[in-house]
Amino acid sequence: MSGVELASLVQQLRVELAEALAAGEGERLRFELGPIELSLTVTVGREAAPGAKIRFWVVEAGADARISREAVQEIKLTLTPRDMEAAPASGGGSASVLIEGGKLPGER
Repeated sequence: MSGVELASLVQQLRVELAEALAAGEGERLRFELGPIELSLTVTVGREAAPGAKIRFWVVEAGADARISREAVQEIKLTLTPRDMEAAPASGGGSASVLIEGGKLPGER
């Protein structure tokens, strides 16, 4: 399968956001992290073994031409980050997540 498993993509996103959070510690300028929207092209696959899980694979740009147009789906995920270790906000809700860090190559 050409691509990355959806669960791995979300996990890597979590890791990178945590790194940005740590990089912003003590900085004067911080950014509140709002909902994250991901638009992805995925294929769905299941292993041949009985009881095997269905897995979603994110198709890489320029993916193998053998994947037919009918085999891929466009999905949009909206993720709302929550800091499970932060003290609750004054209104009792989740605390805002603030991130900051230097601009990385390729970022706009």
